[in-house]
Amino acid sequence: MSMTSSLRPQLEQVRRAWRASPLPRFFAWWGAELGALLPAGLRARFGGGAAWHLLERVDADWRLRRDGSSEALAQWSDELDASTQQAALADGLRGVDREDLRLALCLPAAQVLRRPLLLPAAARDTLRQVGAFEMDRQTPFRPEQVRYDIRETGAPAPAGRIAAELVAVPRTTLDPLLGRLGQLGIAVDAVDLGVGAGRSGVNLLPPEQAPRRARPRQRLNLALAAAIVVLLGLVLGEWLHNRREALDQMQAQVETMRGEAQKVGALRQQLQETAGAAGFLAERKKNTSSALAVLQDLSQRLPLTAWLERLSVDNTGQVGFQGQSPQAARLVDALKDSTVISNPNFQGTIQADPQTGKERFYMVAQLRKKTPPKPARAGAAPAASSGDKP
Repeated sequence: MSMTSSLRPQLEQVRRAWRASPLPRFFAWWGAELGALLPAGLRARFGGGAAWHLLERVDADWRLRRDGSSEALAQWSDELDASTQQAALADGLRGVDREDLRLALCLPAAQVLRRPLLLPAAARDTLRQVGAFEMDRQTPFRPEQVRYDIRETGAPAPAGRIAAELVAVPRTTLDPLLGRLGQLGIAVDAVDLGVGAGRSGVNLLPPEQAPRRARPRQRLNLALAAAIVVLLGLVLGEWLHNRREALDQMQAQVETMRGEAQKVGALRQQLQETAGAAGFLAERKKNTSSALAVLQDLSQRLPLTAWLERLSVDNTGQVGFQGQSPQAARLVDALKDSTVISNPNFQGTIQADPQTGKERFYMVAQLRKKTPPKPARAGAAPAASSGDKP
């Protein structure tokens, strides 16, 4: 109990901050819009919400009506026994969900003292303490002589101040009514002031006399809220799991594509090297004479009395050939006009072969590079044939 009392100011501060924020209006609008989408039967079944009913003392009778309506739902005499009065009250509340039912004792305006106040904005969190302090100044009563409440009205106020209203009723007026209701076994949730067909919104009921209500729907709502939180956590976990799996698959695909890209790069490099080598060979073949051309040229220029025993052409274009001839020294003159090789000369000494009676020689030369034909000049006239007349 002491813990609840110590936490009451903080809870009241939270409630006031909640009511002053735009969130209640937003959720009320949102709930109404969502409720409008439901069928009428479901709206009637799950609508819920506090259903306030006002209990008034009129002379020696009790009168019950719905908050906001002036039509009486039930009326009975206070001289009846307790069970009959409870039955009359229950008959007036027939069809009302007991968990949503809220019953307020509504006092006439003539029995209640009301005083408007302008308070500093800092007093918003301690209105009840401020009300006790202002009681001596605003009313002829002391705080212990009255049941009072103070509420913020929301009326225009100067900067830094708030508009409030102090509502008080003498205990000599209220306590007998509460005592009589206690004898009848009727518990009220609030004591308020009647304003037109409704109520002002204050609560003059002492906190220690507030009824304790079992709220199974609230427990169900809490269980549903916990289930929603658990399901939301599971959904988020599943979403994260799916995202992680998708990321792993993407990373595996990226690794596969990276390996394929490396293979493609290696193939491209190999293709470039092969194309370069092929181009080099083609260019070399284009610019140099073949061994067959060298052999043909040597066959045409060497005398018939000479023959070759060996012919070689290396990668540098050097030609080496070995053979026999009756007069080997004259071979240099026979080859100096060759269009295929250049710089023919002997390597080593010329030696006589005792078997053939000829001179054995070994010569080296260098392949000539082919000179590409010069392109014809544009506009040049073709050469005139010998038969053409000038």
